[in-house]
Amino acid sequence: MELHEPVILRLDVTGRPQAWIPWQEAVCLYVKGLVAWEGGMHRFHFRGGRSRLSGVRSQIEVSSIVAVKGRVRTRAQGAPHLNNRELFRRDRHMCLYCGETFPDRFLTRDHVVPRAQGGEDRWANVVTACRRCNVKKGARTPEEAGMPLLAVPFVPNPAEYLALLNRRILADQMDFLKKQFRHRRLMDLV
Repeated sequence: MELHEPVILRLDVTGRPQAWIPWQEAVCLYVKGLVAWEGGMHRFHFRGGRSRLSGVRSQIEVSSIVAVKGRVRTRAQGAPHLNNRELFRRDRHMCLYCGETFPDRFLTRDHVVPRAQGGEDRWANVVTACRRCNVKKGARTPEEAGMPLLAVPFVPNPAEYLALLNRRILADQMDFLKKQFRHRRLMDLV
Protein backbone atom coordinates (compact mmCIF):
# COMPACT_ATOMS: atom_id res chain seq x y z
CA MET A 1 0.00 0.00 0.00
CA GLU A 2 1.44 3.36 -1.04
CA LEU A 3 1.44 6.09 1.61
CA HIS A 4 0.87 9.71 0.65
CA GLU A 5 1.98 12.75 2.55
CA PRO A 6 -0.87 14.86 3.89
CA VAL A 7 -1.93 17.99 2.04
CA ILE A 8 -3.38 20.81 4.11
CA LEU A 9 -6.28 23.06 3.06
CA ARG A 10 -5.19 26.68 3.53
CA LEU A 11 -7.84 29.33 4.16
CA ASP A 12 -7.65 33.05 4.61
CA VAL A 13 -8.58 34.41 8.03
CA THR A 14 -12.22 34.81 6.94
CA GLY A 15 -12.49 31.12 6.03
CA ARG A 16 -12.28 31.36 2.25
CA PRO A 17 -10.33 28.52 0.63
CA GLN A 18 -7.02 29.66 -0.86
CA ALA A 19 -4.85 26.67 -1.77
CA TRP A 20 -3.60 23.18 -1.03
CA ILE A 21 -0.25 23.37 0.74
CA PRO A 22 2.26 20.67 1.67
CA TRP A 23 2.48 19.75 5.35
CA GLN A 24 5.97 21.30 5.51
CA GLU A 25 4.55 24.72 4.61
CA ALA A 26 1.84 24.29 7.24
CA VAL A 27 4.48 23.49 9.86
CA CYS A 28 6.27 26.75 8.95
CA LEU A 29 3.01 28.68 9.35
CA TYR A 30 2.53 27.20 12.83
CA VAL A 31 6.13 27.91 13.87
CA LYS A 32 5.88 31.53 12.65
CA GLY A 33 2.60 32.00 14.57
CA LEU A 34 0.63 32.70 11.41
CA VAL A 35 -2.20 30.20 12.00
CA ALA A 36 -5.28 32.20 13.07
CA TRP A 37 -7.51 29.18 13.62
CA GLU A 38 -7.82 25.53 12.72
CA GLY A 39 -10.59 23.38 11.35
CA GLY A 40 -11.09 19.79 10.45
CA MET A 41 -11.03 16.60 12.43
CA HIS A 42 -7.72 15.21 11.15
CA ARG A 43 -4.53 16.10 12.97
CA PHE A 44 -1.05 15.17 11.90
CA HIS A 45 1.89 14.77 14.27
CA PHE A 46 5.41 15.50 13.07
CA ARG A 47 8.70 15.05 14.90
CA GLY A 48 11.84 17.04 14.33
CA GLY A 49 15.37 16.78 15.61
CA ARG A 50 16.70 16.71 19.16
CA SER A 51 18.00 19.78 20.95
CA ARG A 52 21.74 19.64 21.59
CA LEU A 53 21.23 21.34 24.94
CA SER A 54 18.24 19.51 26.38
CA GLY A 55 18.09 16.34 24.30
CA VAL A 56 14.34 16.90 23.86
CA ARG A 57 12.92 16.02 20.46
CA SER A 58 10.80 18.73 18.84
CA GLN A 59 7.28 17.89 17.71
CA ILE A 60 4.32 19.72 16.27
CA GLU A 61 0.69 18.94 15.54
CA VAL A 62 -0.93 20.25 12.35
CA SER A 63 -4.63 20.34 11.51
CA SER A 64 -5.96 19.32 8.09
CA ILE A 65 -7.48 22.80 7.64
CA VAL A 66 -5.68 26.00 8.68
CA ALA A 67 -6.69 29.65 8.41
CA VAL A 68 -3.76 32.00 8.01
CA LYS A 69 -3.44 35.42 9.63
CA GLY A 70 -2.70 38.46 7.57
CA ARG A 71 -4.21 40.64 4.98
CA VAL A 72 -7.10 39.03 3.16
CA ARG A 73 -6.24 38.80 -0.50
CA THR A 74 -9.37 38.93 -2.56
CA ARG A 75 -8.98 37.10 -5.80
CA ALA A 76 -9.71 38.89 -8.99
CA GLN A 77 -13.19 38.15 -10.23
CA GLY A 78 -11.66 36.16 -13.06
CA ALA A 79 -12.09 32.44 -13.38
CA PRO A 80 -9.57 29.89 -12.13
CA HIS A 81 -7.01 28.64 -14.63
CA LEU A 82 -8.60 26.38 -17.24
CA ASN A 83 -6.89 23.16 -18.19
CA ASN A 84 -8.10 19.83 -19.53
CA ARG A 85 -7.49 17.84 -16.35
CA GLU A 86 -9.84 20.02 -14.26
CA LEU A 87 -12.29 20.43 -17.15
CA PHE A 88 -12.62 16.65 -17.50
CA ARG A 89 -13.04 16.33 -13.72
CA ARG A 90 -15.67 19.11 -13.70
CA ASP A 91 -17.67 17.14 -16.29
CA ARG A 92 -16.95 13.80 -14.55
CA HIS A 93 -15.11 12.46 -17.62
CA MET A 94 -18.42 12.40 -19.48
CA CYS A 95 -18.87 13.54 -23.04
CA LEU A 96 -21.55 16.19 -22.71
CA TYR A 97 -22.91 15.27 -26.14
CA CYS A 98 -23.30 11.47 -26.06
CA GLY A 99 -23.28 10.98 -22.27
CA GLU A 100 -20.63 8.24 -22.23
CA THR A 101 -17.66 8.36 -19.84
CA PHE A 102 -14.10 7.91 -21.07
CA PRO A 103 -10.50 7.91 -19.85
CA ASP A 104 -8.62 11.19 -20.40
CA ARG A 105 -6.87 9.98 -23.56
CA PHE A 106 -10.21 9.69 -25.39
CA LEU A 107 -11.49 13.12 -24.33
CA THR A 108 -11.12 16.57 -25.85
CA ARG A 109 -12.00 20.15 -24.98
CA ASP A 110 -14.89 21.33 -27.13
CA HIS A 111 -15.86 24.98 -27.53
CA VAL A 112 -19.64 25.34 -27.36
CA VAL A 113 -19.41 28.46 -29.52
CA PRO A 114 -16.54 27.41 -31.80
CA ARG A 115 -13.41 29.52 -31.88
CA ALA A 116 -13.97 29.88 -35.64
CA GLN A 117 -17.19 31.74 -34.75
CA GLY A 118 -15.55 33.94 -32.11
CA GLY A 119 -16.01 31.63 -29.13
CA GLU A 120 -13.53 32.07 -26.31
CA ASP A 121 -11.40 29.52 -24.48
CA ARG A 122 -13.03 29.93 -21.05
CA TRP A 123 -14.87 27.73 -18.55
CA ALA A 124 -18.37 28.89 -19.55
CA ASN A 125 -17.73 28.08 -23.23
CA VAL A 126 -15.99 24.69 -23.01
CA VAL A 127 -17.21 21.19 -22.31
CA THR A 128 -15.75 17.72 -22.28
CA ALA A 129 -16.37 15.80 -25.51
CA CYS A 130 -15.24 12.43 -26.77
CA ARG A 131 -13.15 12.59 -29.92
CA ARG A 132 -15.95 11.14 -32.06
CA CYS A 133 -18.51 13.75 -30.95
CA ASN A 134 -16.02 16.61 -31.22
CA VAL A 135 -15.23 15.68 -34.83
CA LYS A 136 -18.94 15.21 -35.63
CA LYS A 137 -19.81 18.65 -34.16
CA GLY A 138 -16.94 20.33 -36.00
CA ALA A 139 -16.90 24.12 -36.12
CA ARG A 140 -20.63 24.42 -35.44
CA THR A 141 -22.64 25.25 -32.34
CA PRO A 142 -24.51 22.38 -30.69
CA GLU A 143 -27.76 23.71 -32.20
CA GLU A 144 -26.29 23.91 -35.69
CA ALA A 145 -24.93 20.36 -35.37
CA GLY A 146 -28.16 18.97 -33.88
CA MET A 147 -26.21 17.84 -30.81
CA PRO A 148 -27.79 19.30 -27.66
CA LEU A 149 -25.64 19.61 -24.54
CA LEU A 150 -26.48 17.32 -21.62
CA ALA A 151 -25.35 19.94 -19.07
CA VAL A 152 -24.56 23.63 -19.02
CA PRO A 153 -20.86 24.53 -18.66
CA PHE A 154 -20.01 26.58 -15.57
CA VAL A 155 -17.12 28.42 -13.96
CA PRO A 156 -16.05 26.71 -10.73
CA ASN A 157 -15.80 28.95 -7.66
CA PRO A 158 -12.59 28.75 -5.55
CA ALA A 159 -13.91 25.91 -3.34
CA GLU A 160 -15.09 23.91 -6.35
CA TYR A 161 -11.79 24.49 -8.11
CA LEU A 162 -9.78 23.26 -5.11
CA ALA A 163 -11.93 20.11 -5.07
CA LEU A 164 -11.09 19.59 -8.75
CA LEU A 165 -7.36 20.05 -8.13
CA ASN A 166 -6.88 17.49 -5.37
CA ARG A 167 -7.51 13.78 -5.83
CA ARG A 168 -6.87 12.85 -2.19
CA ILE A 169 -9.15 15.11 -0.20
CA LEU A 170 -9.82 14.08 3.38
CA ALA A 171 -13.47 13.79 4.40
CA ASP A 172 -13.28 16.80 6.74
CA GLN A 173 -11.68 18.92 4.00
CA MET A 174 -14.37 17.91 1.49
CA ASP A 175 -17.14 18.63 3.99
CA PHE A 176 -15.70 22.12 4.46
CA LEU A 177 -15.42 22.74 0.71
CA LYS A 178 -18.88 21.30 -0.10
CA LYS A 179 -20.53 23.96 2.04
CA GLN A 180 -19.28 26.51 -0.49
CA PHE A 181 -20.15 24.63 -3.69
CA ARG A 182 -22.61 26.35 -6.01
CA HIS A 183 -22.86 23.48 -8.47
CA ARG A 184 -24.33 20.26 -7.06
CA ARG A 185 -22.70 18.02 -9.70
CA LEU A 186 -19.30 18.51 -8.06
CA MET A 187 -20.53 16.68 -4.98
CA ASP A 188 -20.37 13.52 -7.06
CA LEU A 189 -16.55 13.77 -6.95
CA VAL A 190 -16.53 12.24 -3.47
